[in-house]
Amino acid sequence: MEELGSMVVEKLKEVTKSAQQFADNLLRGSYNRNPIQILKSLQREAFSDIMKLRDRQEKVEKLMTMYKSSRGSPFQEAGTLVRGRVDVLAALFLIDDVDEQKYEAIQKTGIPTGIDAKLTFKARVGDKDALVAEFSANEKGRSDALGGPLSLSKVLCSAHICDWLSAIAIPLGAQCRDALSVKDSYQERGFTDYSGFGPPLLHQCNGSAVGITVTKSRLSASLAHFVSGLGIQISSAGICTGLAHTYSTFVELALLASGNTQLSVLCVNSQSRPSGQGVNLGTFALPVSIFKRNNLPEISSLAVGDDEDSPTSWERSISDRSVAILLNSEIDESRRIGGWIEMKNSDLHNLEGAFTLRDTPEDDLGWGLTVGGSLKELKNIERFQVEGFLNLNFHSRFKIQPAFLYVKDGSTQFPALMLRSSWDI
Repeated sequence: MEELGSMVVEKLKEVTKSAQQFADNLLRGSYNRNPIQILKSLQREAFSDIMKLRDRQEKVEKLMTMYKSSRGSPFQEAGTLVRGRVDVLAALFLIDDVDEQKYEAIQKTGIPTGIDAKLTFKARVGDKDALVAEFSANEKGRSDALGGPLSLSKVLCSAHICDWLSAIAIPLGAQCRDALSVKDSYQERGFTDYSGFGPPLLHQCNGSAVGITVTKSRLSASLAHFVSGLGIQISSAGICTGLAHTYSTFVELALLASGNTQLSVLCVNSQSRPSGQGVNLGTFALPVSIFKRNNLPEISSLAVGDDEDSPTSWERSISDRSVAILLNSEIDESRRIGGWIEMKNSDLHNLEGAFTLRDTPEDDLGWGLTVGGSLKELKNIERFQVEGFLNLNFHSRFKIQPAFLYVKDGSTQFPALMLRSSWDI
């Protein structure tokens, strides 16, 4: 028994001694390990992770290449961009009894009061071509102050043919500003017709249009043709004298002077012609005579002695021409300065113009000032107005603009307070 006990004690001592030696070797190895070996180990692990990520990236790139090269709709390459905007504008005219003269002076300001909502869909076709559809709802021409339902107001197709040539086709809702070589500079909406960065002719010619733009270095030229319907012509006696269409040709010559300064010359030549005695051929249908020449005389106004109720006075074609010069400059991302002069029917006594200065940063208080008017004669100011506003950004998509307006139209003068809120969707 004593021998057995001594053997057990010796075995326990050996096990204890071997465990102590193993622990000592382990501790000496951890303290004496080379830091370079640790770095190499970490580098091998990082390299392995990077190779795994690279393999995954190559798989994703192969899937994207197969998706783009697959046949199907051209709209698969890019999603459709949707933008919305809601404007609410109210005006308070500080004026006494509103007679006919004061009413006409208010209408000439062109203040778009009420609610105006727009929803725009833009789909890319290929790399540089696009298809745009715009829906709008406003209360203009309606008794409902809250506006009407959304309706299709514009369809635009743009094609980039080559580096220096592009084309547009607008079946519905065409305006002269759609044919400009640089369109984004004139999209800002003002409180009146004078406060935008462009003359009123840019907002004319609602209808259908086709146009081309040629760009070379700092020069660009645009040519477009518009067709818009005036609807049924009815004399003061209530007699339907026929349907009329307006044919307009728009020309723009633009020069990018230096930096972000652009000088443009615009011209619009319009001519309205009757298309028959109450005959409507349908939408996008126009009669064109190729066998008989149209000998209708062109007039700019009714001749003296003609009865405006007679059908013959309505059957004559009416021509109108407007020429404008505008200069716009972007000082920086928020500050812009611009001015324009428009002359109608080549008459120096029929001039309109405005000068606008704006500073509207996205994250700070902004402001704007516009001075404009019209001349009846070179030395006689027929109309003069001053407009100023503040720009308050409460959010990246919501802003409020309080404004002040002073108008002097002949013997009529009045101030007005305006407030507009805009919400971008």
